[in-house]
Amino acid sequence: MADPDALRARFARTLTAARGGGADPDPAPYADNLLARWQEPQRHYHTLTHLTAVLDHVDTLQAYAENPDLVRLAAWFHDAVYQPDRSENEERSARLAERALPEAGLSQEKTAEVARLVRLTVGHDPADDDRDGQVLCDADLAILAAPPSAYAAYTAAVREEYHFVPNDAFRAGRSDVLRHLLALPRLFSTPYGQEHWEATARYNMSAELEMLSTAPEPDA
Repeated sequence: MADPDALRARFARTLTAARGGGADPDPAPYADNLLARWQEPQRHYHTLTHLTAVLDHVDTLQAYAENPDLVRLAAWFHDAVYQPDRSENEERSARLAERALPEAGLSQEKTAEVARLVRLTVGHDPADDDRDGQVLCDADLAILAAPPSAYAAYTAAVREEYHFVPNDAFRAGRSDVLRHLLALPRLFSTPYGQEHWEATARYNMSAELEMLSTAPEPDA
């Protein structure tokens, strides 16, 4: 289970490092605001557990990043605004970063980079020379390479977030997402992701896609 106190400390370290040191403004109110957002009741997958996992994966991949602390801040903000029935969550999350981070003491240039990274998570297709974007997108998609039980829990949590969508519509939409991802030349851009996650992720998604197409869930 995610530890809010540990996450609060992680945010403080990251923000302080990203802005080049100094104790002001106090990072705590900004961490608390983000933690409250990540614990909203409509979330079942996009929770503190997901945030913690993404931050841990960024730590694993940090050697590939040019600005790992900016990538960590982008991880904090990438699903900070999340409503399952809305399509502009990433854009609204990026705008939240653009409002909050300058107030928290981050330069406009670094804030713009964090917001750019957040917007990349719409399509998870960073450019070949975008090292920070590659690290964030790989960290966000790493759940696709989870062991079978964890992958099943992930898909169940996603379905719960979209509980208001009829089963046929959900299967069609989820299948479209999986086909889009499987059609990418590669899911992961970092050498670590390609070596350790690519094959397992493709196996998991292919199996899920087959299940969605052959074993329809009856509507209630």
